[in-house]
Amino acid sequence: MISSPDHGIFVHHYANGLVLLAEPMPWVESAAFTIAVPAGSGWDPADRSGLASVTCEMCLRGAGDRDNRRFISDLESLGVEWSESVGAYHIRFTGACAADVLPQALQIFADVLRRPRLPLNELENARQGLLQDILSVEDDPADLARRELRRRFFPIPFNRPNEGEADHVRAITWAEVRDHYERHFRPNGTILGVAGKFDWDQLRDRVGDLLADWRSGEEPRATETPQKAVVAHVPYPSQQTHIALAYPSVGYDHPQYFEAVGAVGVLSGGMSARLFTEIRDKRGLCYSVQASHRVRPNMGAVLCYSGTTAERAQETLNVLLRELIRLKDGVSEEELDRLKSQYRTGLVMHQESSGARSGAVVTDWHLLGRTRPLSEIDRRIRGLTTTALNRFLSENPPRSFTIVTVGPQPLEVPRDVLEAHAT
Repeated sequence: MISSPDHGIFVHHYANGLVLLAEPMPWVESAAFTIAVPAGSGWDPADRSGLASVTCEMCLRGAGDRDNRRFISDLESLGVEWSESVGAYHIRFTGACAADVLPQALQIFADVLRRPRLPLNELENARQGLLQDILSVEDDPADLARRELRRRFFPIPFNRPNEGEADHVRAITWAEVRDHYERHFRPNGTILGVAGKFDWDQLRDRVGDLLADWRSGEEPRATETPQKAVVAHVPYPSQQTHIALAYPSVGYDHPQYFEAVGAVGVLSGGMSARLFTEIRDKRGLCYSVQASHRVRPNMGAVLCYSGTTAERAQETLNVLLRELIRLKDGVSEEELDRLKSQYRTGLVMHQESSGARSGAVVTDWHLLGRTRPLSEIDRRIRGLTTTALNRFLSENPPRSFTIVTVGPQPLEVPRDVLEAHAT
């Protein structure tokens, strides 16, 4: 059992493998927690995509001595705002509350982790709710484009849609839900992040009382299979076309990570950014265009999206690709100054949110094996220069594009893009 501060953020390793991270925010009266359990959609069996999401839903339908109704009632009585989400690697449970009720809130979610009821009579309700989520994605061509892009870009099996496939979800049995829970809900690999107002010694001991005797489990292994860049079209009866594009970038732990994020900020950092200016403002080609930098273990990616009319879709794609390729020519001091101002404003807002900080320290630990305090991020942003940013872009130009379009007709990707930027 090791307990130590990491740049002002407390870290404790329990003997069973559970990691507790806690960032003090004594100026607030709230506390928030994020629990990441290694049970995400990437661990779904190949013919049961959606099992993690059904399991997540079932875990919240009663735990310990609380049935479904009392589970909700007790959290609401404490004033806890909670949510759940399923990602490729983790199921996350999050909560925010007044600081003085944090121990009670953690007790309820300890039951979710260790003693979920998984009521058989609730399985069909959980299934139908998830099927509605899947249907909503299929009915929204923008979401469909993003889902199909992730499916074709990220490594197998961590490319599966988190909500699953409808036919798979319909076939999920209660025994499979129980098996997913028993195999993947374990302390080793689980990360608990807390941020806000708390007493560290009391928090560490409270979590120990609740979870230190949780039995460790076997860690499953998954072989990730990278995918090659592709161009794909999904026919969809609509007057609109939705373009989703991705290309590789550097990971969260890369020395040039902040340069990579800065480059994307130049593309999509507000109404003065290049994509908005060139595609929407100057040409009126689309109603939406954006780019973001995403990270997974050992990899990074830039994801772009644009929604437009079918008649203007080809020109939209052409200009989007041109702006991406033009990045290698460098960014200006004006663009960098604007980017720094936006990021530093975001840091100020982040500093005031205990929920944002509890999630951030969990993400840091998952991807870095350590926490990254806001002061370090601020220092790296302040230290960005056009020289460093342009060197990064020269060495790492956008290439190897995976492009997915959803709409009435496929689009043509310029041959020079496919040839010059294939690898």
